[in-house]
Amino acid sequence: MPATCTWNPKALLISALVCAAGVQFACATGRFARTDAAWWAANPEHVGAAKQGGQAKVVRESRYLRMRDGVRIAVDVYLPGDLAPGVKLPTIVLQTRYARGFTIKEAYRFAVKNRFQATIRRFVRAGYAWVYVDARGSGASFGVRRYPFTHDEVLDGNEVVDWIVRQPWSNGSVGAWGNSYDATAALFLVTNRNPAVKAVMPRFAFFDAYSEAVFPGGIRLSWLTDTWGRLADALDRNAIQDFMGVKALMALEGIRPVDADPDGRMLSQAVKEHAGNGDVRGLVDGIAFRDDESPAAPGLTLDAISPASRLEDLNRADTIPYLYTGWFDAAFLMSGIHLFMNLEHPGRKLTIGPWDHGGWHNISPCARHRKPRFDHDGEALRFFDQALKGRDTGIQREKPVHYYTMCEERWKAADTWPPPGTVPTDWYFGAEGLLNTEPPEDDIAFDGYEVDLKAGTGNRARWNSLVNLDHLAIRYPFRALRDRRLLVYQSPPLDADVEVTGHPKATLYVTSTTGDGNFFVYLEDVNEAGMVAYVTEGMLRAADRKIAAGATQWASPVPFHSFRRADAAPLPGDRPVKLAFGLYPTSYLFRKGHRIRVALAGADADHFANQPGATPTFRYYRSKGLSSRIELPVMPPKASMSQLTEQDWVLKEGYQKEESR
Repeated sequence: MPATCTWNPKALLISALVCAAGVQFACATGRFARTDAAWWAANPEHVGAAKQGGQAKVVRESRYLRMRDGVRIAVDVYLPGDLAPGVKLPTIVLQTRYARGFTIKEAYRFAVKNRFQATIRRFVRAGYAWVYVDARGSGASFGVRRYPFTHDEVLDGNEVVDWIVRQPWSNGSVGAWGNSYDATAALFLVTNRNPAVKAVMPRFAFFDAYSEAVFPGGIRLSWLTDTWGRLADALDRNAIQDFMGVKALMALEGIRPVDADPDGRMLSQAVKEHAGNGDVRGLVDGIAFRDDESPAAPGLTLDAISPASRLEDLNRADTIPYLYTGWFDAAFLMSGIHLFMNLEHPGRKLTIGPWDHGGWHNISPCARHRKPRFDHDGEALRFFDQALKGRDTGIQREKPVHYYTMCEERWKAADTWPPPGTVPTDWYFGAEGLLNTEPPEDDIAFDGYEVDLKAGTGNRARWNSLVNLDHLAIRYPFRALRDRRLLVYQSPPLDADVEVTGHPKATLYVTSTTGDGNFFVYLEDVNEAGMVAYVTEGMLRAADRKIAAGATQWASPVPFHSFRRADAAPLPGDRPVKLAFGLYPTSYLFRKGHRIRVALAGADADHFANQPGATPTFRYYRSKGLSSRIELPVMPPKASMSQLTEQDWVLKEGYQKEESR
């Protein structure tokens, strides 16, 4: 997934002309921007700790480990090539469902770059062992996986850790790490409460499979289940080229076997066993609510594959957690926040950057560089050096929360999330599309909207980053063209900068002609030239509007919806009802002279499944007592957190104008 951008000549010309005319979003701000380089980057002591290691040779050996039930699990072990006898190292363990390695064809070995191999080399040269595991039923490992994170898969991780601490090169301390699925596997590993697992850094993980992965807001993210299902199927058949196409066909021979299997016979046997794996799409088909069982796997609900269901075990483990996510990390963003709010370890950390899923791109509308300047691996080394080696990297003296304010382009720090000091500020929907801070006075007023079921957010939205093997740049083009399909409310020009940090909340009073509907709310920024930038969004299926009373499953900064079948209810005809839900959090600076825009939709056809039946017409009420609005957590200027970046850069890069669909 290289962080590159493909431009055609026409797009380049349009972009140059738009910027020269002063109407491209970033150019028109007339501001200077800072990069997302880490707050500690200017500290030589901390940089030294993160960049240690030199160019020592790294060696790899692979083997099968036999589990308690006889299933053979493939592992790679990476060690320093000059490791002296008797020297013992802490170990990073990573369990993957995406194959621990592929055999590259001879002609392409110098052309194919594996960024993750560079990460492994950096860790090993910094004094770590690295153990890379093919999860049961995947890669070169044997076994069957009816669904992700089975009980056997979780126990396998514990046995791998026990094997690690018995090795002559192990000092008995293990750190768990990973991105996406692998990060969630690291969380499940912690639930085994193995005392050797001292620290975990789940990057871009999910906590609740239902609301943060498969059904955000109770609406099926069909793009993810379809796309990830095709990827999983191709991997299970050792046919990644069926998913990635000609590039993989030309360069890759397939999953790399272990050293003792040079002719690939055992690999072939393992792949044959994978034919019994559960189909991802089939597992979800037939599920609509949290407590629905999968028809393809009776007894299985999405809670069973959620770390949220093992929260007690996570809290009973003596493992330091560092939660790590980005403002555009699909709905996984809420996972990092929910984990931080619900885990009890006093040393826990949370970092939220201007990144997509995996941290491949800087998505801030005001960023100069789309390639992040943040040293992700360096931050991981700072954390593990402190937790596993006892080296003072300064990380434990820092505040537990770091977050990046976009369009101010600064890192800030806080003791809690959400940061203290914000002032909830209501912006009400008004007549003629006005968004203002004065509540409505009309006795009866509403705006009708016939849902456009073809409306969408394009193919480079936050959701697309969840499966992005080509590392395509995630960016939101000129939103005004999309907004023509939607119902829009817009504020007057702001008379001062407004920093929104935390969780915006939507309160909608609505009716629907179909008794249900998918309600999407987009928060946007409109500059002086009329360019519209995406900030964040939220969504809710109307049938799931009931807010859980009293104790909930876990602490949340936004209204908690159970998404259980017994709590679902249709909309009652023409009588307006209240929908209250959170948007995905953000930290964003609306500049003086800009306008705040709220765009309302009933579909995102590019990513989410529509409700069956006729096309609905919604009414959004904006009257006294039925005042639809959005609540923004505004940080007063005097309450801003520590500003931590050091270097200014001239803004050059903004939004490419999208051609009409």
